[in-house]
Amino acid sequence: MNHPRLIEIFIQLAKINALSTEEAPVADYITSFLINLGLTPEKDNSSNQTGSNTGNIVCKIGNGGNFLMLSHMDTARPTSELLPIVLEDRIVSNGKTVLGVDNRAGIAILLYTIENAFKQKKEIKDFTLSFTTCEETTLGGSSNLRIDENIEYAFIFDSSHRPGTFIHAACGAKSFNIAITGKPSHSGIAPEKGINAITIAANAISKLEWGRLDNDTTANIGILQGGSAVNVIPEKVVIDGEVRSFDMTKVESVTRKINIVFEDEATKLGGSIVFTDLWDFKPFTVSKEEEVFKNIEKTLIHLGLEPKPVISLGGSDANSLNGRGIPSINLGIGAQNPHANDEFIFIEDLIKSAEIAFELIRKN
Repeated sequence: MNHPRLIEIFIQLAKINALSTEEAPVADYITSFLINLGLTPEKDNSSNQTGSNTGNIVCKIGNGGNFLMLSHMDTARPTSELLPIVLEDRIVSNGKTVLGVDNRAGIAILLYTIENAFKQKKEIKDFTLSFTTCEETTLGGSSNLRIDENIEYAFIFDSSHRPGTFIHAACGAKSFNIAITGKPSHSGIAPEKGINAITIAANAISKLEWGRLDNDTTANIGILQGGSAVNVIPEKVVIDGEVRSFDMTKVESVTRKINIVFEDEATKLGGSIVFTDLWDFKPFTVSKEEEVFKNIEKTLIHLGLEPKPVISLGGSDANSLNGRGIPSINLGIGAQNPHANDEFIFIEDLIKSAEIAFELIRKN
């Protein structure tokens, strides 16, 4: 393996600024890269649903095979002013921006692996490369990814765990929005004529549990906005939150309870609410009996790594694909401290992840 080349590809990708819905520059880089290898990458029509300025990139190797290798193209924060620094054992930014390891490292690993296999004229399996949009916001790219009917499972290169660890189960998340309506009035002259929407919100919030509800379930209010002036009884409050769990029935139960309590408190004071909720992503578990689980275990052992299946309280493209009936696991690639300015990746993790990728596509 040409390790400097792997690092070079990663740094080139990391410097491209492409947030969710603005992934076109990364898509162009990937497209050009694959065309130079003699491949024919295509863009699907997912942008019609996601609002991105590009579709997902889909590229068949051979006849496309029966499995996907996938990474996402967006970063959570900008990298336009990124100054990457290659140290002896790791790659970091200068501390003023994210490094973009989530998930430019995943893209670099997959692009380098296929380039290296072609240049070394290695015999590899038929499979499909996919690079998705909007993972950091809605998972919209993977939810609308064009997938051939012959695809049976997927390997996703996107976890902050180090190589050897992989996510085989993850929670689901349902977001909710509560629009509370009270009645405005002058807070000094006639406060009794008003209906305070903030009071309704406060009463309801105080009667509910938040944070970690049990080992499987969490609930959170992340945004609360309301009021118009200090001398006006607030008429409107808007609340946004989420419920997460590995158990869909628990999510539904907690969400329903939140709705009922807010309805009751609004009715008591003469106000009203409009409650809406939406699954952002659903939970999944890939069992040890699935082919994708067996394949990654075999691969990791062959490379001298101890397989460590873990669960996650975060969402990823694995949630979307599993929700679509395609057993998928999210591989640890060592993207440390994702989304923070001290993001970094150990060079040995980048290299080891490329070795894992190659072993997965290598013909036995």
